[in-house]
Amino acid sequence: MAKHQRETISILKFWGFIGIHFVPLLAIFTGTFSFDWALALALYVIRMFFITAGYHRYFSHRTFKTSRVFQFLLAFFAQTSMQKGALWWAANHRIHHKKSDTLEDPHSAKLFGFWYAHVGWIVGKNYKETRYDLIKDLAKFPELVWLNKFHWVPAASLMAFTLFLGNMVNGSGILDFQAGVSTLLIGFFLSTVVLYHGTFTINSLMHEIGKRRYNTDDDSRNSVILALVTLGEGWHNNHHYYQSTARQGFFWWEIDITYYVIRILGFFRIVWDIREVPKHILEGNRIKEAA
Repeated sequence: MAKHQRETISILKFWGFIGIHFVPLLAIFTGTFSFDWALALALYVIRMFFITAGYHRYFSHRTFKTSRVFQFLLAFFAQTSMQKGALWWAANHRIHHKKSDTLEDPHSAKLFGFWYAHVGWIVGKNYKETRYDLIKDLAKFPELVWLNKFHWVPAASLMAFTLFLGNMVNGSGILDFQAGVSTLLIGFFLSTVVLYHGTFTINSLMHEIGKRRYNTDDDSRNSVILALVTLGEGWHNNHHYYQSTARQGFFWWEIDITYYVIRILGFFRIVWDIREVPKHILEGNRIKEAA
């Protein structure tokens, strides 16, 4: 099965993915503004939050509850990352946890290599369709199914908004198209490319580098550097040991920005029933050499 997965790369999807990386270079012809770079950073952080809190901790693991409206917003803004639909994302991630570092894992760096785990699997022919049988709890919502089917709508909406915003801030008038394009190239496309690789490090690097605290059936690891890059997802060994918590930095010194924001949302009752880490989990099944 490993050989089959590695040989089913879609050439069209692969070159489309590669092509996106070159789009920001077009800013050579438009020039850039300081606003473009500030927006790129803001969109990286904001969208990383919706990926980690939405795609991952809510849709994949259901570690907190929320309203149907905010559930839709979590999916919508997560999908502005151009990482396919929320239901598609959740279904594949549930497979990853159930079959982690086995031949059925969609992106095992241990078995398929770094580059396949990082980007190869997402442009594979086998991962186009959504496994609705694995996400029956989410597929009962028609608005989520629609959004998952038309997963490009949120990203296209953000692209249009970015173009307009750049024109208004950088341009001299409503028809200053070049100013809007520079913001689109840097603010949207460059931040999207960086966001891709920030997210994908969890599939590739987090099973290769860092330290292991808990005994698990996979090679998941913890890394403070990647926790900062991904707003808390770098505590990956913690997460694989106990998946049913909204908190991945189990201890106070483990920075988990996504969790902090979830707690703030909880304070305002936008989300509720936030799952914490049971005390017996913290000290259980530790590797003796771990700190």
